Amino acid sequence: MMRAQNIFIVGPMGAGKSTVGRQLAETLSYTFKDSDQEIQRRTGVDIPTIFEFEGETGFRARERQVIEALVAEERIVLATGGGAILNPENRQDLSARGVVIYLHCSPEQQYSRTARDRNRPLLETEDPLERLREIMAEREPLYRQVADMVVSTEKRGTSSVVKEICRRLESEEI
Repeated sequence: MMRAQNIFIVGPMGAGKSTVGRQLAETLSYTFKDSDQEIQRRTGVDIPTIFEFEGETGFRARERQVIEALVAEERIVLATGGGAILNPENRQDLSARGVVIYLHCSPEQQYSRTARDRNRPLLETEDPLERLREIMAEREPLYRQVADMVVSTEKRGTSSVVKEICRRLESEEI
């Protein structure tokens, strides 16, 4: 079915990486991992606290360590943080160690899914929708560069997305 034992999910915040990843792992009988949850587990604090004390640079350094460790595991579905692809080493590790799936959705869809979430330090701004558009403009080329498969989650339910991924994993030479 696949050239690799692992599936790595990339995409913007609010695209459904964790929700889809959890269900996909269950469907495939893989172990589900979430890099943001792993960072929180290792540090004992939430991500906004890490941003507050260490800034985005400190958070990205922690994220790098976690991704480097997780990609060495086998038979996992890993939901990465939206900015994980900013680091070239992360992109290299993800590409080399598994199938990378980019979950795509518009900034407007992201906004509707994240508007009430207070755990999004990058959205603590006057105009969160405009910030989402800026982030997407910066990151979209990197998501596409690393992706073996692009799947839209725009106005779609989780089970529909998971079924599409499974169908494509079976039918495409990935």
